[in-house]
Amino acid sequence: MDLGLRGKVALVAAASRGLGRAIALELGGEGAKLVLCARGREDLESARSMIASCTGVEIHTVVGDLSERAHIELVTTEAMAKFGQVDVLVTNAGGPPAGTFETHSWDAWERAVNLTLRSVVELTRAVLPGMRQRQWGRIINVTSIAVKQPVDNLMLSNSIRAAVTGFARTLANEVATDGITVNNILPGYTRTERVEQLADSTAKKEGLTRQDIVARFEKEIPMKRLGEPKEFAALAAFLASQQASYITGQSIAVDGGWIRSLL
Repeated sequence: MDLGLRGKVALVAAASRGLGRAIALELGGEGAKLVLCARGREDLESARSMIASCTGVEIHTVVGDLSERAHIELVTTEAMAKFGQVDVLVTNAGGPPAGTFETHSWDAWERAVNLTLRSVVELTRAVLPGMRQRQWGRIINVTSIAVKQPVDNLMLSNSIRAAVTGFARTLANEVATDGITVNNILPGYTRTERVEQLADSTAKKEGLTRQDIVARFEKEIPMKRLGEPKEFAALAAFLASQQASYITGQSIAVDGGWIRSLL
């Protein structure tokens, strides 16, 4: 299926590894030009090299910490300078630290808000005017299954990702007549460093091993396995496509059936 993305420009945040890198690879495979950002230069350049080798698309990289407003401005300014527009925005950031309410000071809450919510708002603020002018755009937020079913020991993520969901659902209505869709994708337990970190944190708290916790995760999933980043990325590419033009305001889980709710 031709997704109609050839020649479009996609900005993918946290694209040096994990889900962000998988999404960038999928979009690049569809012919989209890419702007990739992440905090670590070495991993970012490694991702750029791999994706360029696999897809042959034009890629621009920007090192930046999206919890810092100045870095958000740097990323979006460079994207516009390089390609003149952003057609597809994929917001993504490493999740806030694990922990219960008592383990997090207000400073930790503020850092989590800046990373998880403010980065989404400010990236969107930067690219939305151009999308409206062209009457076409896709905003895709990588959030978490925690917004539909809270995950134990993830107080910050459970709380702040819910705010991203409210923002996206409201924005979807505001821009629906401008040819712009806004959707959230909710990764379940997927084979990424973030899940390994969560397993390590839980294992340390309970006196178990990472393997014990991963086995527990898999037991909770009806498919009895972790997801693969490429499986998640396939949905992101479809939501970015021309064919998905009537899908907006949705929060779609890629979780192997982990969420037990009806909706």
